[in-house]
Amino acid sequence: MAFRIITADERLSAAENKTSLAIFGPPGVGKTTLLKSLPAEETVCLDLEAGMKSVQDWRGASIPVRSFTDFRDLAVLIGGPDPAQHPQSWYGTERHAWLQAQLRDSGIEAFLAARRIVFVDSITDLTRQAMAYARQQPEAFSDRTGKPDVRGAYGLLGREVIQALKHLQHARGKTVIFVGVLEKVTDDFGTVTWQPQMEGSKAGRELPGIVDQVVSMHLFARDAEGGWVLDETATDRRLVCKSGNPWGLPAKDRSGRLDLTEPPDLGALLARIDGRAPHQSAFAS
Repeated sequence: MAFRIITADERLSAAENKTSLAIFGPPGVGKTTLLKSLPAEETVCLDLEAGMKSVQDWRGASIPVRSFTDFRDLAVLIGGPDPAQHPQSWYGTERHAWLQAQLRDSGIEAFLAARRIVFVDSITDLTRQAMAYARQQPEAFSDRTGKPDVRGAYGLLGREVIQALKHLQHARGKTVIFVGVLEKVTDDFGTVTWQPQMEGSKAGRELPGIVDQVVSMHLFARDAEGGWVLDETATDRRLVCKSGNPWGLPAKDRSGRLDLTEPPDLGALLARIDGRAPHQSAFAS
């Protein structure tokens, strides 16, 4: 058994000072375009929804992901083997070694190692891919009748997605950004709430406890006093970063360094979270 002691200096170094971040916003608000505020040469986008049209002029690289098993393999390559898993499990040492051998000539492992920011677009589509995978597994069928068992499929979906997210979150020196759809839900009494749109309840319920930061991206206008007012017809985009915000949007700031809202510039946002001096943002208002 080996233990690694991380000193304060190491923890504050570029290699260790990483962040896991979930960003949710309604469709069309411009979540994917946040890529343009990240350093292209240091970022890779895992494109699960084939939605790169809005960032065609972004100079960074992306990897199309069409299935949950492909995403899981990428998570293993990015995060390495999990020492807590059985060597023959998907996240174990043998699977990692097998992937390395299979992809030795592709250059993808070196490519991923050179990127410190992983942008997952989107976690909403990830859960859909995971559900398609779960429905085909033995756990999704009744042992007694052999018929599909929806509860078993959803249970497997939740476990698989959470394990994949945690594996990426533990990747050393990697800032991981999960992007997802924010859904407006109105109940029978006309009460409006905003919720992350994901298959199953387990992933959505546990995600805020996995990532360091939760941010909601929405449209805002100014009121008479100059304050921000949520307005779905407005054009100003803001990142809501604090829990208990007046708009009831999902948010969490573990760093304690962010304002209630921030401009839609992930480079500047990460600099503030990490404690570095924020750069002058072209997106600031």
